[in-house]
Amino acid sequence: MRRALATAFSVSMTSATAAVASVKDVSKTFGARKALNGVSVEVGAGEMVALIGPSGSGKSTLLRSITGLQTIDSGKGVITVFGECVQKNGRTTGATRAARQKLGMIFQQFNLVGRLSLFSNVMLGALGRLPGWQGFFGAWPAADKQRAMAALHRVGVSDYAAQRANTLSGGQQQRGAIARALVQGAKAILADEPVASLDPVSARKVMELLVELNQRDGMGVIVTLHQVDYAIRYCERVIALKAGQIVYDGPATGLDTKQLIDIYGPEFEDAFWETKV
Repeated sequence: MRRALATAFSVSMTSATAAVASVKDVSKTFGARKALNGVSVEVGAGEMVALIGPSGSGKSTLLRSITGLQTIDSGKGVITVFGECVQKNGRTTGATRAARQKLGMIFQQFNLVGRLSLFSNVMLGALGRLPGWQGFFGAWPAADKQRAMAALHRVGVSDYAAQRANTLSGGQQQRGAIARALVQGAKAILADEPVASLDPVSARKVMELLVELNQRDGMGVIVTLHQVDYAIRYCERVIALKAGQIVYDGPATGLDTKQLIDIYGPEFEDAFWETKV
């Protein structure tokens, strides 16, 4: 599933202008708990990266901070997306909205509007580039309609385009969410536990689709996963967090059982769906 690794892994893999995201000395505090503690990492364009770690390790907080959905602590922390600063000194910047348009967000609970058809949900991906009234009245341009159907066909759910989203299976809804990101014109996919609510067969199909987008389209993919075996199987690079700090950043093949036990502690046995390392 993984392409051959051409170069050694490091925190800084490409220049900041080419990076999907560059995170420098970022912290986030919730009450007395440090969800992120001085995190610095860079993900280059075209990479397929898994964020792993036990519950509360900070992986979802890191992903949400990159998109600006979660503000970081004030201080020297800086986050850039495709070379544009989106967070600095604890505040989002004016570039955040434009940066989000380049990032397709995939969530555990799909974030589809249940009463709308799958087609209408996918069309919502076009809202960022259209006047508000067109979206409100559903006056979608013909080119965007064609793009939506092509995206649905690509992810394998075009037969369900007219069906209400809340009548579809979890796997079908998640593939619809990926189609929405394609219509959005995203340059990278950020997926937060995208397979956690799916059965293993549907989960594999979703992960294989993300791999295809990465390898065929060159889209950067950052995915948080609780399933370590999926991270190792589908991603070239793995970043592991524990107590808000990065404790491993390197090739998926470099992780061994001893390291994973140290990372996950008592959660180790629950961190695999199918096979252990």
